[in-house]
Amino acid sequence: EKDNLRVMWKYRDWVINALNNDMPFDQFTIEQLAGDMLPKPTNDQLIATGFHRNTLINQEGGIDPDEARFEILVDRVSTTSTVWLGSTMACAQCHNHKYDPFSQKDFYRLYAFFNSSEWEYGFQGEGKDDITRWVKEPILDLPTPEQDVKRTALEAEIKQIETKLKTPTPELEAAQTAWERELLNEEKNWTPLDPNEIKSLSGAILSKQADKSVLVSGANPEAETYQISTTTNVKNITAIRLEAMTDPSLPQQGPGRDPYGNFLLTGIEVEAKSANSSAKSQIISFKSAFVDNQTSKIEPKKFFTKEGDSLPVDKPSGWMVNATSDITRVNRNAVFISEKPFGFNDGTALTIKLKHLAGSVGQGIGRFRLSVISSKEPEKITVVSATLKPVLSMPMSERTEKQKKALATLSRSVAPSLKADRERLSALQKSQKELGIVTALVMGEKPGDEKPSAPLRIRGAFMSPGEKVFADVPKFLPKMADNLPVNRLGLAKWLVSAENPLTARVAVNRFWEQFFGRGIVLTSEDFGTQGEAPSHPELLDWLAVEFRDGATGRQGDGAIHPTTDHGPPTTWSMKALHRLIVTSATYRQSSSIQPSSLSAHPSNDDPYNRLLARGPRFRLEAEMVRDLGLAASGLLTDKIGGPSVFPLQPDGVWKSPYSSEKWTTSSGEDLNRRSLYTFIRRTAPFPQMVTFDGTSRETCTVRRIRTNTPLQALTMLNDEAAMENARALANRMMKEGGANLADRLKYGFRACLTRTPEAAEIERLKNLYEQQLTSYKTNPEAAKKISRTAAKRNKYAALTMIANVLLNLDETVTKE
Repeated sequence: EKDNLRVMWKYRDWVINALNNDMPFDQFTIEQLAGDMLPKPTNDQLIATGFHRNTLINQEGGIDPDEARFEILVDRVSTTSTVWLGSTMACAQCHNHKYDPFSQKDFYRLYAFFNSSEWEYGFQGEGKDDITRWVKEPILDLPTPEQDVKRTALEAEIKQIETKLKTPTPELEAAQTAWERELLNEEKNWTPLDPNEIKSLSGAILSKQADKSVLVSGANPEAETYQISTTTNVKNITAIRLEAMTDPSLPQQGPGRDPYGNFLLTGIEVEAKSANSSAKSQIISFKSAFVDNQTSKIEPKKFFTKEGDSLPVDKPSGWMVNATSDITRVNRNAVFISEKPFGFNDGTALTIKLKHLAGSVGQGIGRFRLSVISSKEPEKITVVSATLKPVLSMPMSERTEKQKKALATLSRSVAPSLKADRERLSALQKSQKELGIVTALVMGEKPGDEKPSAPLRIRGAFMSPGEKVFADVPKFLPKMADNLPVNRLGLAKWLVSAENPLTARVAVNRFWEQFFGRGIVLTSEDFGTQGEAPSHPELLDWLAVEFRDGATGRQGDGAIHPTTDHGPPTTWSMKALHRLIVTSATYRQSSSIQPSSLSAHPSNDDPYNRLLARGPRFRLEAEMVRDLGLAASGLLTDKIGGPSVFPLQPDGVWKSPYSSEKWTTSSGEDLNRRSLYTFIRRTAPFPQMVTFDGTSRETCTVRRIRTNTPLQALTMLNDEAAMENARALANRMMKEGGANLADRLKYGFRACLTRTPEAAEIERLKNLYEQQLTSYKTNPEAAKKISRTAAKRNKYAALTMIANVLLNLDETVTKE
C-alpha cells in the first residue's frame, strides 16, 4: 500500500539504446527474458532483464511472501504470453476452457520457466524470526570506476569499525552491566501523577486504579479526548511520561481499545499553573518525543498541537502501537520533552489532554499512567524497546542468544568508549550513501541442472497446489528444439525461432498499430479465437516473414528491388520494417476521404478505415500529446537517457497516508523532457496522461482504448503545464513569427498543425485576438495572471490565449 519508490531508469535507457541502434528483435527478446543466462553476460545484458522486474512488489506487513512471489510469477507468465504470443493466458491460470487452446497445464509449464529464478526472503528487523518479510530479488550496482574505488575504500573501513563494535571485550561487558543497572534504576527517577479529576470528552468511563493508572471502559467513539487534572510537587519538570498499559479487561489485553488491542494517540496538550494561586495557567510547549517502539516515531509539528490549531491536512499521525505484532502483550512508554523546565515552588496543577483524533473506531488507549521527571536525559526510559525491557531484569543464563545480542548491540550504541568509532562509522555510511551509485533491478537464476518445475494450482489458488508439472511450451504450438536448454534462455530462443508462428506476426501487428492507429489484427493483445480476425491476413503473413528473414532491398516507392540497392537482407530489423511501412503507398495516402473511395467503400461500411482506403488518422497517445505541446512551444528538451523527472502536475496528487514521499517539480532542462522520462507512480499516475487514456502500469497493457471526453479539452486549456506551453508558444510567435499579427498567427498555426492556414482560419484567429486584447485592456488583473512580464502585457496575454487555443485543437493532437 505504500507504493515505495524504486529505481528502473537504467532499464529504460537500455531499451532506448536498443531501439536507436536497431538491435535485432530476436536479440532484443532474448536479452530481456534471459540476458542473465547468456555466457559471461555484460552489465547491459543484465540490465535488460529488468523487463520482468516491473511487476508489482508486495511488502505489506501481513503478506505471505511465497504467495506474493506466486503472484509475481503469474504476472510474468501473462505478460510474456501477451507481449510475444499475442495471447491472453490469464484464464488458464484457473481452469481449462473448451474454446481456448491454452490448457491449465500449459500455463503452469510456462510458469515453471520462471519458477527457478533467483530470490530470497527480505526481512524487516533483526532476522528470520521477525514477522515482516517479502520477496527480495537481485539488484545490480552500477558504479563508475571512480565510485567503485571510493566504495571499496569506504567498505573496507566500515567493515573494520563494525567488527570492532561487534567484538566483545571485558571492558564492554562491564560497561554493559553498569548500563543495564542504570536503566533498571531509571524507573525510580519518575514520579507518578495521582489524578484528581478524570473525564472523557466523548462519553467513555475513566476509572482510577490503585497504582494511579486510569482504566477506560464504556463508549468507544471514533474521536476521543481524555482530560486529567492532577497536582505535583516536582520542580523543574523536563518531561511527561505516558505509559500505555495492558489489562485483562481490554480487547486482546490491550493496551489499546480497538479489537486487536491497538491505539493511535494523535496529540497531547498540557496546561500548568500554581497549585495555590488563582493565576492564569500557561500552555506547556514541547520540543521532542521519544517512544519505545521505534517503528512509530512521532512528528512533533503534527503531534504537539494546541486547542484552536487546525488539524494537519494529511491524515493525522502520532504514537501508534500495533500490538498484533507482539508475541506477548507489554506496556509501552512515550516521553514528551518540554521546551524548557516548568513547575512552581508551591506545587503545580496540571491539566493534561490525551487526544485520539485519527477518525478510527476505538483507537483510544485502554489503560494509562502519567508521570513526570526533572532529569536532563528523560528519554533514557525509552532506549530499550518495550519487548526487550523485561530482559533487563533476567539473569544472563536465562536470556536467549537473540536477546543477548540485541542488548549488547544496544549497549554499544551508547557506550562512551565507542563514541568516536560510532561517529566515524556514521560519517563513512553517509559518504557511502552520497556516492550516488545507480542500481538496476535484474533477474537471476538459481544454480543447478534440475529441470524447472512447479505445482499446478487447483482453480488457480496458491493455497491449493496440485500435480507437479515441468517447464515446457504450450502443446498446441511447435515444440522446443532438442538443442535448446529447458530454461528461460531456451524459452526466449524458442519465442524467436523460425518454427514459432506467432512472435513475428504479433510484433509486426503492433508496429502496424503504432503507425495506423489500429492493427491488422485489431485485438493486438489477443490473436486467439476470442480476438478479431486479421483484416488482411496475407499482408500480416508477408510482413512477418519479411521481418523475421530480412527484407530485400527497397526504395521510397515501397516496391521490391534487387538486394543490391540496399545491401544484404537484415533479419529481425525493426528499423527496416518501420521504413518499409512508412514508405509504402498505403501509408503515404491522404487521410482525407476521397470520392473514389466513397463509391468503392462507403464510409458507413468502413468508418475505421480497416480496408486502408485512405491514410491513417487518429488521436495521439497520452505521452505524445504532452510532447507535441512541448515541441510546438519550443520548450522540449532533446536530451536522451538518464533518471526520471518530475514535470508540472497539480498539487496533492502524491499525498498518501502510507508515505511521506513528495512530488518535487524538476527544474532546468529536466522540467520539459519527453514524457518517456516522467516518473511513474502506480498509486498516483501522472494526471494529464491518465486523462488521455494512459494507464497506471499495474499490468501489461499493449493496446490503449482511445476516448474523447470534455476533461481532455479542459486539461489542454487549463492545466498549468498547458498554460506554460501556451506562454512559450506566444513568445515564439512574438519573437520569430514576424512583425505583424497575421504573420505571427500563421507561425503559431504552422507550429501546431504543420500546415498553412486558410484565410478564413486566420480571420477567426484575428477576431479572437481582438476580443481577448479588448478584454485584457479593461481587466488588467486578468492579464497579469496570464503574462508574467509587464512589457506589452496585454498583447502578450492575448497571444497566449491564441496559442492556448491552437495547442488544444483536435487537429493539433491528431496524427493524419
